[in-house]
Amino acid sequence: MRFTPPYDIDYSQRTPSPDVDELFYQRWSPRSLKKALLPDDVVTTVLDAARWSPSAFNEQPWLFITSSTEDEFNTFLDLLTETNRSWAKDASLLGFIFAKRNHAHNSSPNRLSFFDCGAAWMAMTLQARKFGLYTHGLGGILRDKTYGVLNVPEDIYEVICGFTLGVIDMPEKLEDEFKARESPSPRKSLNEIWKKGQF
Repeated sequence: MRFTPPYDIDYSQRTPSPDVDELFYQRWSPRSLKKALLPDDVVTTVLDAARWSPSAFNEQPWLFITSSTEDEFNTFLDLLTETNRSWAKDASLLGFIFAKRNHAHNSSPNRLSFFDCGAAWMAMTLQARKFGLYTHGLGGILRDKTYGVLNVPEDIYEVICGFTLGVIDMPEKLEDEFKARESPSPRKSLNEIWKKGQF
C-alpha cells in the first residue's frame, strides 16, 4: 500500500548530492493532513522499523505510545499546545516518544537516550515515507500532563516529544500562518555541517 500526495510537492529548495536517495531529501513535516484510517499492518510496520535502531549498550531506551481509538486520539490531542491542536486534529494517529532515564545495566543516567530515541524516530519516519505517509514531530506538548494521562512513570521515563502520522492534504486548507510554510524547507550546505580534521 502506498498513499499518493494530491499535488506535486516542490523540492526545488533542496539540493542533495547526486546519489542521495530521495527517501532522505523528500522527507519533510507537513501540517496539512487528511483524516484517514490507516491499516493496522501499516501502523505496525512503521513502529516496528523504530525497533531496529542502534542504541548505547543496546538498551533501546525508546518508548512509543500511540492512539488507537477515536477516544484515545482526542485524549492525546488535549496533550498538545493549542497551536498544534489546530492542525494535528486531522492526523490519522497521534503519539508520544519517551526516553528511559537510566541505564538498565547500572542505573546511571543514560546521557545518550535522547540521541538513541532520535535514531528510532528517524527509522520510523523513513518507514512511513515508504508507505507515502508523513510524520511531524511536536515539541509543543503539555509535558507535565503526559505522565499522568498516559500512565507513564515519570521517575523512569522522560517525555521527548509528540508526533503525528498521517496522509498529506492540500496546503490551502491550513490557516494563513501555516500555509506560507507548507513546503519542504531548505537545508544548510554540506560544508556548514561537515568539517574535515577540525573546526
